[in-house]
Amino acid sequence: MTYRELYDYGVRELKGAGIGEAALDARLLLEFICRTGRNDLLVHGEREVAKEECAAFYGCIAERKGHVPLQHITGEQEFMGLAFEVNGHVLIPRQDTEILVEEVMRFLHDGMDVLDMCTGSGCILLSLLHYSNGCRGLGADISGEALAVAERNLQRMQKEYPGGGSGTGSAEWSCRFVRSDLFENISGQFDIIVSNPPYIPTGELPGLMEEVRLHEPAGALDGGEDGLCFYRKIASQAAGYLRGGGYLFFETGCSQREAVSRIMEKEGYRDITAVKDYAGLDRVVYGWK
Repeated sequence: MTYRELYDYGVRELKGAGIGEAALDARLLLEFICRTGRNDLLVHGEREVAKEECAAFYGCIAERKGHVPLQHITGEQEFMGLAFEVNGHVLIPRQDTEILVEEVMRFLHDGMDVLDMCTGSGCILLSLLHYSNGCRGLGADISGEALAVAERNLQRMQKEYPGGGSGTGSAEWSCRFVRSDLFENISGQFDIIVSNPPYIPTGELPGLMEEVRLHEPAGALDGGEDGLCFYRKIASQAAGYLRGGGYLFFETGCSQREAVSRIMEKEGYRDITAVKDYAGLDRVVYGWK
């Protein structure tokens, strides 16, 4: 079978299964199996594909038809220009969360200490350390399985960028991960605390798309009855771990700006600011203590 015929097969099968971005997913899975690029479909569409690769592609398409996330099939997701391992124990990094990283970077200076609460795959913390110099990072999560993924992502960064972070001559990576129920096992002071906590109201979980509801960890999604449980806990406890003038940054759901801002105001944070994502929806709230 030719490369083009395989692609057309994938598109038909995924469309028939109700996969929204069938053409894109078919192309990405084909590139993943054949180790090709996006131009191969146009330039080399008539080349014959080996039987082993065809069989592997059929298997990937069958998984995707079952609404297994594309990233769980390929095992990775790009975030902030970096490739991160993902699996069913961590949330898949999303473009909206890049807004959170970009906002933190505006306040992140060389040599700062950063705590990433609810770190998951570690993508937020590792991205911040990659694009800074001499900063020290601590990532915390209650899930041991998630922390194992974060550790592997750290090892991957250390291997790909051995100079530390952006590779501009900064010190070696200074990053570690700890299993902790929020601040239970945290010690020390930080210049910045950042968190993308669980924030979906419990009652909304059954209505999530299958890829999320069935394949991403419920513990990283469920924000309690009103979705604000972790904002309250983190905002109230973080003050004891922030240096004077230190910042707390949250990713929020698109309808939670006012509620999260009120929580932070109640806890004494100042100059509380909200930032919208690329779709014009509220996505980040932060303030300083």
